[in-house]
Amino acid sequence: MPAQAYLDWNATAKLRPEARAAVAAALEVAGNPSSVHAAGRAARRLVEIAREQVAELVGANARDVVFTSGGTEANMLVLSPSLGDTLLVSAIEHPSVLSGGRFATADKIPVTATGLADLVALQRMLAGRSRPLVSLMLANNETGVVQPVSEAAGVVHAGGGLLHVDAIQGPGRIACDFAALGVDAMTLSSHKIGGPQGVGALVRREGLPLDPQIKGGGQERGMRAGTENVAGIVGFGAAAAAVRLNWAKEASHMTALRSRLEAGIKAISPKAVFFGAEAARLPNTTLFSVPGMKAETAVIAFDLEGVAVSSGAACSSGKVAPSHVLAAMGVPPELSRGAIRVSLGYSTSDGDVGTILKAWEKLAESLYKAGNHKEIAA
Repeated sequence: MPAQAYLDWNATAKLRPEARAAVAAALEVAGNPSSVHAAGRAARRLVEIAREQVAELVGANARDVVFTSGGTEANMLVLSPSLGDTLLVSAIEHPSVLSGGRFATADKIPVTATGLADLVALQRMLAGRSRPLVSLMLANNETGVVQPVSEAAGVVHAGGGLLHVDAIQGPGRIACDFAALGVDAMTLSSHKIGGPQGVGALVRREGLPLDPQIKGGGQERGMRAGTENVAGIVGFGAAAAAVRLNWAKEASHMTALRSRLEAGIKAISPKAVFFGAEAARLPNTTLFSVPGMKAETAVIAFDLEGVAVSSGAACSSGKVAPSHVLAAMGVPPELSRGAIRVSLGYSTSDGDVGTILKAWEKLAESLYKAGNHKEIAA
């Protein structure tokens, strides 16, 4: 069997040891956090400690953190007509934002060829709108391109609107400070930072009114009914605490590995194109293609060589579909149809990079045998 290399961290990060231990300990606590007896108070204490840890990760107040079942639910909670008359979202957002949340429709903000939201277009689109709500991700999950969120906040607030940022890909890779970004709401996800799946959070500006999507109980200060997922929330908090302590060192580690990865791909296939490379990117993300390649073929070939990569976002029930992100950037179909995303993590090793480069060299050779040598190799 070939060496196994997990390089799809933007889809799900590996569970951090701190989170694993915290979840195991929390599972021993039997109480419902809404109960007033000792067992219930013990469970409540665990939830509130985790709330503090998640808040500290992004420089927010714990009372402004609302736990949800994941990033998609957090997006749905904030993308509500209660916060605006119209919704504007960038054309490269996650599908849960592109769908408009609880709005009937959403107007799309164009992006540049480098993958950055066009703030001039945004300013123009805001003109004449009385209560606009804008959603712009902190960093794109496919290209890794970091968006001009703080600048967008200035534009949106000057236009009388509110700004939500889907920051799910940011923590653990780049600085992610709620106050410094100047946004009104922020979405986070546990499993992107090494916590368990099935837990997310919405961080809101103090006093920002939310219309609960799940109603019926008073949990989460009335913002999200239903008994809290105590073990999952505790794992989220533990992962957040670990990221807060280690992210700068881990980001430096990932930057070095990505440089080696991209240099190695380019050496094997000089005509490889790295999308978004002209802009600031997450240190762990590479989205590349070569003319003539099909992503579905490449993903399977990598998997057979023991390498887990993606054709883009892992949010369409395993489907391999054309990238709406690359389409918005104006990338020609002959390139976008072959786009492969490699995303690294805190425990990715130099050996993992060596494994994927070996696999890519073999894949490029197989494409050569299929008659694509003129397109793949110089």
